[in-house]
Amino acid sequence: MAFGSPRNTSPLHPTTRRWLRWPLRLLGLVLVLLLGPMGVLASGTLDMDTPWSQARSDSTDQTPDPAVERRAVVQVFGARTVRWRGAFATHPWIAVKRAGADHYTTYQVVGWRAQNGEEALVTGSSSHPDARWYGAYPQLLADHRGADADGMIDAIEAAVADYPWGHAYRLWPGPNSNTFVAWVARRVPALHLDLPPTAIGKDYLGPKTFVDHAPSGTGWQLSLLGLAGITVAREEGLELNLLGLGFGIDVNDLQLRLPGFGKLPSQ
Repeated sequence: MAFGSPRNTSPLHPTTRRWLRWPLRLLGLVLVLLLGPMGVLASGTLDMDTPWSQARSDSTDQTPDPAVERRAVVQVFGARTVRWRGAFATHPWIAVKRAGADHYTTYQVVGWRAQNGEEALVTGSSSHPDARWYGAYPQLLADHRGADADGMIDAIEAAVADYPWGHAYRLWPGPNSNTFVAWVARRVPALHLDLPPTAIGKDYLGPKTFVDHAPSGTGWQLSLLGLAGITVAREEGLELNLLGLGFGIDVNDLQLRLPGFGKLPSQ
């Protein structure tokens, strides 16, 4: 019978094993976070078959008719991106209409334009900015009308003009379409825009900025190149960002913020 402590038969030094625990734990956390997008893919709610050129682009009746609503309107929409990417991320855009105008002006960043050497930031004109995004139904993220909306349109236009990455686009971690809308929202806090955790790229602050207002303007966020960070705000609640995957809790709305699924329960 042997006495004394058992010999350590591991080929790794104890210090080495301790250092290896953190990368393994980080990998395990990432795998857990990926369960959300995988669940969305498994749910069958994403259209994986319809060619983008044949996808629906009809109005969803969320935007008032300019002929009826003569007041100023500001709206922000977000819809799942095309095919498998929709399990991870949404694409947002901003629509504004001044009082008395007969159309909406839309602002968004479109990735394929940058890939073709064109400016990614697109300004358009539309009577139905609530149209489906390549078949995906858009969620209304912000809706302001009347004097409230009229007072922020100039600020939105100024923020759009100052956007620093109009010719750049990077799907992950940014700058992308969510980076753009978050940029505008930070400079127009009256929007009170609470972007969902599926708005991958909203936490990208640029290569030299690490602390800024939360997109809603009701708190602050710390972010390292959009790859890791934390947001604490009244509207967003507490949200952690790991490799672009956002998760946390929204105390204000009593919702969980989860990768892939977005905000649960949905409202």
